[in-house]
Amino acid sequence: MGGTAIIICLQQLKGLFGLKHFTTKTDVVSVLHAVFSNRKEWRWESAVIGISFLIFLQFTRYLKNRKPKLFWVSAMAPMVTVVVGCLFAYFAHAEKHGIQIVGDLRKGINPPSIGYLNFKSEYLTVTVKAGIITALIALAEGIAIARSFAIMQNEQIDGNKEMIAFGLMNIVGSFTSCYLTTGPFSKTAVNFNAGCKTAMSNVVMSFCMMLVLLFLAPLFSYTPLVALSAIIMSAMFGLINYEEAILLFKVDKLDFSICMAAFLGVAFISMDIGLMLSVGLALLRTLIYVARPATCKLGKISDSNLYLDTEQYQHAQGFPGILILQLGSPIYFANCNYIRERVLRWIRDEQVLSNSKPDVIEHVLLDLSGVSTIDMTGIAAFREILRILEAKSIKMKLINPRIGVMDKMILSKFIDVIGKDSVFLSIEDAIDACRFSLQKEKHQNDLSDISA
Repeated sequence: MGGTAIIICLQQLKGLFGLKHFTTKTDVVSVLHAVFSNRKEWRWESAVIGISFLIFLQFTRYLKNRKPKLFWVSAMAPMVTVVVGCLFAYFAHAEKHGIQIVGDLRKGINPPSIGYLNFKSEYLTVTVKAGIITALIALAEGIAIARSFAIMQNEQIDGNKEMIAFGLMNIVGSFTSCYLTTGPFSKTAVNFNAGCKTAMSNVVMSFCMMLVLLFLAPLFSYTPLVALSAIIMSAMFGLINYEEAILLFKVDKLDFSICMAAFLGVAFISMDIGLMLSVGLALLRTLIYVARPATCKLGKISDSNLYLDTEQYQHAQGFPGILILQLGSPIYFANCNYIRERVLRWIRDEQVLSNSKPDVIEHVLLDLSGVSTIDMTGIAAFREILRILEAKSIKMKLINPRIGVMDKMILSKFIDVIGKDSVFLSIEDAIDACRFSLQKEKHQNDLSDISA
């Protein structure tokens, strides 16, 4: 949103300075090059009027923020700007002083075009190709804009309804000689800043537009382009949320990088590239998190039944000969190798820290309560972990696998391999069973020593 607001503001410099020649590109470099390469066309009269309107619009917004009861002042400000601009242009003959106006506007609405509907094969291929491309771009842009404004109001949007609305709007519009359209960013921002809450505002706007086209169109022919530029720029200023970017930088550098990729991509290349860069980085982050899921060692909090991460809660105590690990993500082909290596690394680290014999760890407990699903590759990884641990005389236990995970382990015969007595409902039950097994083995070893 910030990047789009920047490029739209820069494009309004054409109207603000009264330029006649301008670029059709939208990136910052091209727009600024067009502005400064046409310095001879700058009109100070247009700039003074535009800045005056812009100050007036910003003041009304400031007034609304300071005194919410005066919201109507800010809502009426764009209309006041247009009316005052028309009157000024009419009485001052603004077009003679280099201030561009809308120009001739004819009365009436667009004529019906349904009679031009043509399904001839020579045109159909080109039409379908253009329709698919424009539909994808329009939907991507429209839904992205809708979601951006919905987030600002803590609301949700329904993508299906948005697509139906765009399709129906363009089908009906095509019957009356209308251009292909979507939810434009600038007009959405103007509506948002005017306080519009529902789609009914578009109905009211359409009705007023129809009245203007039928009866008042010639009156608005004197509307200065600089007034329209000021209205759009004022709306855009409210969408550049630098405070949010600063907060992202403080909280999460990766989120800030995604934000900057979108901002710089939109501002210096195009909206499509900016969205692709940000979405690509977001997907890359997701893949990293999925491929390297969180695993932690658990310990018991004294005088409680809580088992928590020993790195976060350093006073959490472990049990001699028992290693409790928690796995917290789905296990499938993308991360099973990492999980296998991570579990084995935990065991090696524990053996190094204990500074004792290699088989000091006799039981490894895997808490699977956070594993929502598992595939055959993940089960194969568990089989390999079990095989490696058995070679080291270490027993593996599973704790609280979810029903979907448990069903797959049963169907794949993994439960038969590890044994039903190695699956427990809670960590406490598994600890009790392991401690009983350790005491039993110790007792048997003591008897063997006595017999010897």
